[in-house]
Parts: sequence; C-alpha cells; structure tokens
Amino acid sequence: MKNIVYIFFLAFVFACGSGKDVSKNEENIDYAVKYANTITAKDLGNHLFTYASDEFEGRDTGTPGQKKAVNYLKDFYVGQGIGSPIAEGDYFQEIKNEWFAKNSRRGRNLKDSENVLAFIKGTDKPDEVIVISAHLDHVGVRNEKVYNGADDDGSGSVALLEIAEAFKMAADAGKGPKRSILFLHVTGEERGLLGSKFYTENPIFPLANTVCNLNIDMIGRVDQRNKENPNYVYLIGSDKLSMELHNLSEAINKKYTKIKLDYKYNDENDPNRFYYRSDHYNFAKHNIPIIFYFNGTHVDYHKDTDTPDKIYYELLRNRARLVFHTAWEVANREGRITADKLEEKKEETK
Repeated sequence: MKNIVYIFFLAFVFACGSGKDVSKNEENIDYAVKYANTITAKDLGNHLFTYASDEFEGRDTGTPGQKKAVNYLKDFYVGQGIGSPIAEGDYFQEIKNEWFAKNSRRGRNLKDSENVLAFIKGTDKPDEVIVISAHLDHVGVRNEKVYNGADDDGSGSVALLEIAEAFKMAADAGKGPKRSILFLHVTGEERGLLGSKFYTENPIFPLANTVCNLNIDMIGRVDQRNKENPNYVYLIGSDKLSMELHNLSEAINKKYTKIKLDYKYNDENDPNRFYYRSDHYNFAKHNIPIIFYFNGTHVDYHKDTDTPDKIYYELLRNRARLVFHTAWEVANREGRITADKLEEKKEETK
C-alpha cells in the first residue's frame, strides 16, 4: 500500500513539475517570431507565380485581368477565414468610373474597379486601426505584351496576403493583435494613386482612428546601388510625421530582421520624389504616420520583363517579415503611435 501511495505521490510531483515547465516554455515564446516565421519564400512564390502570370493580363484598372486579381485576393481571404470590414462576404470597396473620370485625367476612360479590404479586429483596442496597404494593379497589356508587374506591385500584394495569414494564425491561437488591422489592396495606383485617394475620402474606419499606414510597393528585387549588399530596403516617410514610429521601426529591425534600412529616398531634396508617388501619401496628407517600403527601381521597372522568375524570394520574405514585426509592435504596444512631429510644429507656432 505504501508503495502505491509513493508511486502516486511521484506521479503528482512529476505532473506539477511538467506543468510548470510548460508554463515557463509558454512564457519564453516570442510570438512575434513564431508567426513571422510562417511567412515563407515558398508561399510568396506560389502566390506570385499566379498573381503575376499572363492570365491576369497585367491587372490594369477595370480590365478583366484586374477582376481576376481581385477575385484571387478575395478567395484567399475567404479561404483563410479572414473577414471583411464592409459586410459578410463583401470584400470589395467599389469605385465607379464616374469617380475616376472626375478625379483624374488619367482616369477618364477607366471602367468600374474596386479596392479589396480584409480585417482582423483588435482584442483590446478594436477602434484603433492599423492599415497595411499595397496596390493590386499594374499597367496591363501594351503592344500585345503583358506587363506582369511581378515586383510592381505583385511583390507587395502577396506580402500583404502572407502578413494577413500570419496575424490570422496568431488570432486563432488567442494571440490576436490588441489593435485592429485593415489589409488594404488598392486599385488605380498606376493611374494616379486613385484607389488610396478613394479610400481616404470614403474610409471604412474614421481617419481619426487610423493609427498608421504601412505601405508596401515593390519589395522583391535589388537595385543597382545595392547589388553587392542586397539585404536592404528603402524606408521613406517614417520620420515625416512621427519620430515615435521611426524609432520603433529602427528598434524592431535591429531586434528581429537586421535588414539595412536605407533612407536615400527619404531626403526632401531627392529628385525622384518617391514620397509623393505611392499610396501612403494619401494617408500622410491626412496627418496619419506612414512608412513606405521600397526596393528602388531596376532595369525591368515598368517593362514587360518584370516577371516572377526574377524576384529574390528570400529578400521578399525578409522584407515582408519586417513589415509584419513592425505592425505587430504597433498593434500590441500599450500606447498609440502619434504624429508627434506634427504636434511639435503646432507647439512651435504658438
């Protein structure tokens, strides 16, 4: 009898000890790393070889190829169980051709199009929204050649899918973001930032509740300047409105991804004026802090040779993980990111 009691006692002690070990292991997990690691080069490639294929006919705004693209994005979100902020099953923010014609000379002949929106609701501060964006369109077919736009901006589009999937996996495991995240694929960027202009003029969530915009436009290639050290990305605009966001971005990269952050095109005097040439700018105009992630132009920029076989998928993965880590930190930190540079200017003018 004593032996039986002793055996049960040992079993009880072992069970308690095991429970403590599991708890300790749980405490030691860095969930940002765990879910960032679900973003893989293989999955990005699988998406991009479809999304930037000839079947999608260059995804020009309002064309049948662009319709195939938006349905590809929608089907992915439906398959992942990631909902829409518009209505159940409705992922399209529709933009009529009349609006295009009214708002841009380059939009006069465009047919109806749509932004694609998916959404993960925050657990603690659901009314505060982080927008991660990429443009879904490219320039279509010219002289019977398909301009696939694998880098521009197929790379950003598929990165956004993988980032959304990572956040969804975290949410399903009870580790969801404290703030809400809107995954925004905008149309009409190549026609003058039209999709992002439409969203910021007709926001699904109040712009006052929009914490920041992380915009991804071309992150799959290497430019001439960095060919010897390709593990880089250009960051534009991170310090224009918020030093808080800029410093957070620097710290997150140093901790997790260790990519060379290049600010060459962040210079106000840079003649390329990239700060004004992608969709983040329509958020910045409303004093919303932004970061624009960009690999620079290359020999295939806006040519029919911008194809998925030329993408550096491991670099694309690294850059996508940087965006994920940054969004994770912004979403889960205690205080909301603010446009502190703007506040400083207000104080100076008093």
